[in-house]
Amino acid sequence: MDSRVAGAQPSFVEYAVAPEGAPNVVMVVLDDVGFAQLGCFGATIKTPNIDRLAQQGLRYNRFHVTSVCSSTRAALHTGRNHHAVGMGVTEEAALGFPGYNGRIPKSAAMLARVLRDGGYNTMSVGKWHMTPKTDYSSAGPFHQWPLGVGFERFYGFLGAETSQWAPELVRDNTQVDPPRTPEEGYHLTEDLVDESIRMIQDQQQAEARKPFFLHLATGAAHAPHQVTEEWVEPYYGKFDDGWEAWREEVFANQVAAGVVPADTILTERPHWVPEWSSIPAEQRRLFARYMEVYAGFVTHTDHHLGRLFDYLEQRGIADDTIVMVLSDNGASAEGGVTGTLNEAAGWLGHQEDVEASIERIDEIGGHDAYNHYPFGWAWAGNTPLRLWKRHAWLGGVRTPLVLGWGAKVTDPGAVRGQFCHAVDLFSTILDAAGIAVPDAVDGVVQQPVDGVSLLPSITEPAAPEHRPLQYFEMMGSRAIYADGWKATTDHVPNQFGERETLTGSFDFDTDRWSLFRLADDFSEAVDVADDHPGVVKRLEELWWAEAGRNQVLPLFEFPASMAHMHPGAYPQPAAATYTPGGGPIQESQLPSTLGGFDLTADIVVPDGGADGIIAAIGDAHGGWGCYLLEGRLVAAFAMLDGLVRVACEQPVSPGAHQVSVQYVGGLEPHARLLVDGVEGGRAPLSGLFFFPNLSTAATGMFIGRDRGLPLCHDYTPPFTFTGELTRVTITSGSPGAQADNETLIRAALASD
Repeated sequence: MDSRVAGAQPSFVEYAVAPEGAPNVVMVVLDDVGFAQLGCFGATIKTPNIDRLAQQGLRYNRFHVTSVCSSTRAALHTGRNHHAVGMGVTEEAALGFPGYNGRIPKSAAMLARVLRDGGYNTMSVGKWHMTPKTDYSSAGPFHQWPLGVGFERFYGFLGAETSQWAPELVRDNTQVDPPRTPEEGYHLTEDLVDESIRMIQDQQQAEARKPFFLHLATGAAHAPHQVTEEWVEPYYGKFDDGWEAWREEVFANQVAAGVVPADTILTERPHWVPEWSSIPAEQRRLFARYMEVYAGFVTHTDHHLGRLFDYLEQRGIADDTIVMVLSDNGASAEGGVTGTLNEAAGWLGHQEDVEASIERIDEIGGHDAYNHYPFGWAWAGNTPLRLWKRHAWLGGVRTPLVLGWGAKVTDPGAVRGQFCHAVDLFSTILDAAGIAVPDAVDGVVQQPVDGVSLLPSITEPAAPEHRPLQYFEMMGSRAIYADGWKATTDHVPNQFGERETLTGSFDFDTDRWSLFRLADDFSEAVDVADDHPGVVKRLEELWWAEAGRNQVLPLFEFPASMAHMHPGAYPQPAAATYTPGGGPIQESQLPSTLGGFDLTADIVVPDGGADGIIAAIGDAHGGWGCYLLEGRLVAAFAMLDGLVRVACEQPVSPGAHQVSVQYVGGLEPHARLLVDGVEGGRAPLSGLFFFPNLSTAATGMFIGRDRGLPLCHDYTPPFTFTGELTRVTITSGSPGAQADNETLIRAALASD
C-alpha cells in the first residue's frame, strides 16, 4: 500500500436527522375565510373534507390571528408577534419603521429553516406574501423568497392575490407560466393541490423515513371569487333570504354543534349593514349571486383539499401527519356596501353602478369578473362576532382552526376552548417534532419567541390556558387580551371608505376602549367598560407596554404614515429597453408610468402584414398594452372604471418602422399612437393612470406575447407578434402630470 495513504481514517459529514417519531406537518392556510364560513364551524357552505378532518381531530374555537394576510403569515412562520418581525402591515405598504418594514429579520428564523436544519424536507405551495413587492422581480433579491428562508421547494405566487384562471406563478426562484390556459379549464386551486401531492410523492419515494413540512396556502377564498358554474349551481337560491337570516341559521348550527358556548350572544346588526328587506329586489338577487359564487368557491377548495387528505391516507402516512387548516383573518369586507365586479376598482372607490352590475350578473365568478361580495356577507361570515378583516374586533382576529393528528387525538370531534394565537403554531410544531428553537442561526442570535406550544391541549382537553396576554393592532385598530378580559378600541382605520359608513373614532386621541369579559362573553357582545374603569385603565397601559416591546409604535395612520414607504434596493428606472422571449418584467421594476410615458418599439412588418402583442401587462381588470391587429397599431388601457381603446386607421406597411404609444399627462391627459413619428390615433385617458392590481398580484409585462386573460376582446393570448420585434423602450415622464399621492397610497394598502 502506498505509504501516503496508509493508516488514513475517513471523516464523514454529519447530516441532520429528525428525532425519532417526528411527524410530518401539513399546514393549510386559507385566505379571508371567516369564523362561520366552514361547515364544521356552522356554515351551510359545504366543506365535507375539512369537516371530516374536524370529526377525526379537533376544532379550536378561540384561535386568533392578526387580521390581515402578511402579518398573520409572519406570525405563523416565525412564532413572533407581527410587528416584532417587521410585518405590521402588508408587503404593499411596507414603511421605513422597524415594526412595519416588511423585511423579516435574520434574528427570527422561519419555521421552515428550523425544521430543515432539524432534519425535515420543507415545501411551500401557493400564496406567499412575505416578500417586499420591490423584490418580486427576476433580479430579486431572493433572501425573502421561500427558498431564501428555509423552504427547499416552492410553487405558487408571491403577491397578495392573483387570478384563479391566470395566476402569476413562480417555481422556486423562477417566474413560470401556468400549465394550462383559462380556455383549457385551468384553475389555481386544483393546480396547487396537484403540486402538493406531487411534492409529497417525490419526497416519500425518495426517502420515506424523513419527515416533511408542507405549507399549502390557497388563493381561496380571497377575492377574486372565481370558480366554474358547476360549483355555484348547488347554491342557487340558498342565500335569497339575506344575511340576517343566514346568520341566524349559522348561529343555531354553531350552538347545536358546540362550536360556540350555549350562552353566546349573537351580536346585533350594525346600522351600516343594510337590512336585507330594505334592499330592492334586483339588488338582493345580485347580492345573493355574489354569495352563491363565494360558497361554490369555498366548496371547490374543500374538494381539492380532500384529494390531498385522501392521498395522505392512501400513502399510509395520515396517522403520522399533523394537519392544520386555518384562515389568516376574518371574512373580508373589501367589496364595500354593494359588492364589486372589479375588486381593485373598489379599493379606490370606483364602485360600479349597481344597475350596471345587475346587467353583468352572469359574469360573476367567471373569466370576465374580478368579483368580491358586499360587506353584509362578511359580517354574516364572522357570526356571531363583530366586524371583519383589518379590525382588532373578534370578527377580524378570530378564525377557524382545525387540527388532526391521527390517534394522538383521543377525543376526535371535540372543541378546544383555550385562547390561542397564530404565533403558537410555530412552537406547537417544533414541540411535536422534538426540535428546539436555536439560540442562533447562521451566527445571528435569535430574538425571543412569543408563541407557546398547544401540544398539551391536543391530548388533554382541560389543559390550562397557556396564553394569558396577547395584544392586537392593525392600521390603528387596537385590542388586548389579558386574563380573560379583552379591551378593544372603536378606532375606524381610514381605508375602503369605512369612515363614511362605520361609527367610531377617527382619531387616536378620541378612541374609546370597550371592555369584554371573554371568559363569559364568547362573542365580545356586552361592553362592561363603565362597570370596570380600573380594568380598562390597566389593560390600556398593558397595551402600550406591549406596543413598546413589539415595535408597534409609531401608530399607523393613513395617509401620514405613508410618507415613509420603504424603498427597494433600486428605484424604478427612468427608461429601460426590453426584448422579446423572456419572462415577465415585474411592475415594480418598470419605468414609472404614473405621470406619463413613451413606449417605442422597433418592428419589421413582413409582406402581407403583421399581428400580435408588442407589450402587455395585466388584463381586462386592470392593465395596458399595445399590439397590431389586422396590421393596425392599437393600444388598450383597461382602466379601473372602464376600457379605453385607441387604434390607427391605417395598417402599418411592410418594412422597418418605429411605433409608439404615449401617455400625455396634464390637464387633459390622453393617449397618442405614432408610426414613424406621425400621429395615427388619439383618445382621452381621464383619471389616474394607475393599476394597483399589478403590484398586489406581482404582475409583470410581456414583450412580444401575452398570457392568461387579455386586456380586451380583440385577441386571445398569447397572440404572439408575427413580425420582427427588435426592442421595446419605455421612458417615464410627461410635463405637468402629477399623481394623486393619497390615492396611490390608499391603493397600496388595499389588498392583504
